[in-house]
Amino acid sequence: MAMNAIQAGKTTVVTGGAAGIGLAAAQRFAQKGMNIVLVDVRAELFEAAEDLLSAKGAPNVMTRQVDVSDRVAVKALEGEIADRFGGVDVLMCNAGTQPGSDIFDSTKTWDQVLSVNLGGVINFCQIFVPAMMSRGDAGLVINTGSKQGITTPPGDPAYNVSKAGVKVFTEALQHHLRENTSKVTAHLLVPGFVFTDLTRHGRNEKPAGAWTPEQTADFMIDSLARKDFYIICPDNDVSRAVDEKRMAWAMGDIIENRPPLSRWHSDWASSFDKFSKGD
Repeated sequence: MAMNAIQAGKTTVVTGGAAGIGLAAAQRFAQKGMNIVLVDVRAELFEAAEDLLSAKGAPNVMTRQVDVSDRVAVKALEGEIADRFGGVDVLMCNAGTQPGSDIFDSTKTWDQVLSVNLGGVINFCQIFVPAMMSRGDAGLVINTGSKQGITTPPGDPAYNVSKAGVKVFTEALQHHLRENTSKVTAHLLVPGFVFTDLTRHGRNEKPAGAWTPEQTADFMIDSLARKDFYIICPDNDVSRAVDEKRMAWAMGDIIENRPPLSRWHSDWASSFDKFSKGD
């Protein structure tokens, strides 16, 4: 079903699509001859992105500056796209922010992070997906999560909570789609370390351990072709095997009744080290 939605003449919406993983994914859709709707708050990036996608083969490129946390604006956008293209076949909810956070919100960033990273996904899915389902055609939803939403390392709790929420919401969405025998499928994209504006931190050169957005988009397309729901991307530092160990240990905290985040707990650090090495 997923790949049936990625076809010439069909329409895709990508939030956070003017740069990074979103733009790289949009290029893959453009190469298939799809109409592209880029949604972003960075309007200054639209002209270059539109030129690139047109050159890659998109017959139509529409750009809109929309705050994904603004439900009224998202609803208006859905109507505009329906009028112009007849509906949406691929929805990629990729917009995200990571300004940093602390547990008691002295940085005053929690509302922003949750409203964009989680609220934006919920807004777009709740507003766009029912119409996608009602059309009766193959459709595809891709929500961008994070490994931090699975292993929840200390240091940025608001981001972790938002991405954990994206994981849970997308799982519930796919269950609903499956139980209602919809031709629309949902998938959770979980990037590794990717060199984007979100991870740049003032650097101009890609770190050796990071993947490019283009590598991530290619891995995503290959995973969709395999019908994967969990699209767990490796990078140049962390393999799938290492990711699996870290995720298994995180779930083991619950099963084994260990302290939360025991991987970073001084009493359990050596045990995790042995576990990760297979000892």
